Amino acid sequence: MPVPSLLAVFAHPDDESLSAGGVLARHAAAGARTGVVATTWAEGTGRAGEPAEALRVLGAGEPRLLGYADARVPWSAPGRARFCDAPLDEAVGRLVAHVRAFRPDVVVTHDAYGGLPGHPDHVHTHRVTVLAAQAAGLAGLYPDAGAPWQPGALYLATHPHSVVPALREVIGGRKTVYSVRTSGSGRRSMSAPGSTGRPPRCWRTAPRWRAGPCRG
Repeated sequence: MPVPSLLAVFAHPDDESLSAGGVLARHAAAGARTGVVATTWAEGTGRAGEPAEALRVLGAGEPRLLGYADARVPWSAPGRARFCDAPLDEAVGRLVAHVRAFRPDVVVTHDAYGGLPGHPDHVHTHRVTVLAAQAAGLAGLYPDAGAPWQPGALYLATHPHSVVPALREVIGGRKTVYSVRTSGSGRRSMSAPGSTGRPPRCWRTAPRWRAGPCRG
């Protein structure tokens, strides 16, 4: 059975490696087409070239950038709107064009809480990706963005508490906490497609167009 093609949509360069690197690498090694879209940073700016080497290692091709500014780094896209401030219809349309061009079986993006740091760009990337994944299959929407294509599934990259100590060593303690608390003393946490390096098992059982947390 062919391994499904995979398009990962994340907010910043390095998010794809931290959130879904295992899945991207495993799929590429199995012969599947894989790709990554970053919603922030423009070509020619500091971090825009950062993912090139990472995606080469992961087998995910060339970086794809929507070109908006990071919410906290205005010079990430000089003269352009922050991703969080850009017109929603415009941002969705740009991502629809990438989905239709790549034609993935599966789309993976941030969870609704913005992952461990709860960064506003992560949260907004989730919103835009959910809308774009649906709109890409509707011929009446964004007719100039290519022929309609409906991905078969949408999954959200999340992390279990068990990986927090390891991530803290890599990205620092300040970033390894959720911005949204659960009831009780803990913080909200779910598991990540990229945390084990294995493809999510729910691909084999989830009904078409089930959008939700996927446990690897």
